[in-house]
Amino acid sequence: MNILIALLPALGWGFLPIATGLIGGKPINQLMGTTYGALIIAILVFIFKQPVITMQDFWWCLLSGMAWAVGQMTQYMAFTQIGVSRTMPISTGLQLVGTSVTRVIFFGEWAGLIPKLAGFGSIILIIVGVLLTTLKDNGNNEPKTAEENAAQHTRNGLILLVIGMFGYIGYSDFPRVANTNGWSAFLPQTIGMVIMGTIFVIISAYKTKVNPFKQAVSYKNIITGFLFGFGAFFYLISTELNGVATGFTISQMCVVISTFGGIVILHERKTKKELVFVTLGMICVILGGIITSFA
Repeated sequence: MNILIALLPALGWGFLPIATGLIGGKPINQLMGTTYGALIIAILVFIFKQPVITMQDFWWCLLSGMAWAVGQMTQYMAFTQIGVSRTMPISTGLQLVGTSVTRVIFFGEWAGLIPKLAGFGSIILIIVGVLLTTLKDNGNNEPKTAEENAAQHTRNGLILLVIGMFGYIGYSDFPRVANTNGWSAFLPQTIGMVIMGTIFVIISAYKTKVNPFKQAVSYKNIITGFLFGFGAFFYLISTELNGVATGFTISQMCVVISTFGGIVILHERKTKKELVFVTLGMICVILGGIITSFA
């Protein structure tokens, strides 16, 4: 039963990017919907659990949520460049590498020789996995212009995801500064998500003269926020039942769902060779994440 609960975050977070693809809208609509939906779930969780939130907890976790919104915005933008099935393994890999490095530097994790060897070995494995997912099949007889466009989209996607990595690092690490537990962090984080998401909406409305607040697709994307909140809620329960290492490791199976969901459900085209590259890369990222969580 505990393991089944541990799988629920993977389902919520794995189907989130697929849902954005099915619902549609621009990245700004998707971000707005996700942040609002997540806040609704967080309020319900707060009422149910009633955790203690200190002022220090609140402000660090507010910053954490704002950082997440930056990372999530770049991820949604990357979907438009390289698709869900390529974005998710790369994004997950970059997050694992970034958070691992900062936790070693700032929080003293991986103390001792063996944990450091295992940890940095896992980082190398994750990097190899990320590189594999970026590979394209050059023997697919596409016109030269199409190949050049695909290469440009890949570069754009990678740049966006590297920028977003720093947002996700802040999301992961800011609550650790205040030593905040997950239940206390959830509501302030989602408030921060909504604040930063609203800032992005205002900037977008000013630049494009199109107001996302007046577009129905923004509110349809609240479903994606429910999926995020669903995953976060059961992740908190899972870590209590199974421990952080096991809960985190199983939750990373979300990348399998989102990657193959992008191919099967969203019909993202892949040659046989590219499918092999993505599968091998995803396996490397998952194995690296497992090693990291136990290092």
